[in-house]
Amino acid sequence: MNLTAQQKRLCEQIINVFESGSPLGNYSAISIYKDGPHNQRQVTYGRSQTTEFGNLAELLDMYVKAGGIYSEALRPYLDRIEVTPLADDALFVQLLRDAGRKDPLMRQTQDAFFDKRYFIPAMNWADNNGFSLPLSALVIYDSFIHSGSILNFLRKRFPESPPASGGDERVWIIQYVDTRQEWLANHENRILRKTVYRTACFKYEISRDNWDLSRLTINANGIEIS
Repeated sequence: MNLTAQQKRLCEQIINVFESGSPLGNYSAISIYKDGPHNQRQVTYGRSQTTEFGNLAELLDMYVKAGGIYSEALRPYLDRIEVTPLADDALFVQLLRDAGRKDPLMRQTQDAFFDKRYFIPAMNWADNNGFSLPLSALVIYDSFIHSGSILNFLRKRFPESPPASGGDERVWIIQYVDTRQEWLANHENRILRKTVYRTACFKYEISRDNWDLSRLTINANGIEIS
């Protein structure tokens, strides 16, 4: 996926708004939802929000190894993440907030982490499946951030094949976004139902034929991105 620097920036800023309410990303943002294993509460953290029972341990391991201001205070938690629920650990939550707010190294680590764990795998998936348009990149990246991947059970709900298998890229994206919106809007988890602003954004950009993301501004959940 050959994105320009501006196109990648737009993708990142739109996702940052979806995840933490700011185009530049809120590196200290913390949410606690009952969306962990067996619906238990979990910490969700950072610029593009990684989860306690997902990849938070990897992010903190990178930060501790980098020798950040709060590395030693956070080090004991590396063995506890995904073992002991930490949503009610006030010290842990405050350390995360302080690191994101006060330590430039945490911000640098998050940038590297979200690229490594989400953006690069998303673009690799796009390349392997023959996608090339910037709006496609945004839609695919959002799915990797929000769901961890392009979910196979959603792909089975619409007929179009990906471009690498002879399908039409724009038709695939349109059908995928429609399918994803229907899934989110009717999800058993009420938290996910509230995230249809993501697909609403994509549907609007599709409706105005903004496949190269050149028509600015872009409205991301009420915030204008340019």
